[in-house]
Amino acid sequence: MPTLAIVDGIVMRMYYADHGPPHFHAVRGEHEILVAIATLTVIGGKCPAAMQRTTLAWARNHQPALLECWNHCQRGEKPARLAP
Repeated sequence: MPTLAIVDGIVMRMYYADHGPPHFHAVRGEHEILVAIATLTVIGGKCPAAMQRTTLAWARNHQPALLECWNHCQRGEKPARLAP
């Protein structure tokens, strides 16, 4: 699973050929959430409120790039690393 970025200890990742809708995983310790790229909503998992705020703020700043990363992963290609 490629790591896209690490933001305040939160690891942003995507799986190759993952199920839709387009999304990414945000993981820190035992907490993990799945975030839909189009709507920037949490579609799975649980985490502390601060982790969710940080993840969504980062995603807002990288939304077009996240969709591009999703498309690369769907083709089995390595996505680019994104800035924290």
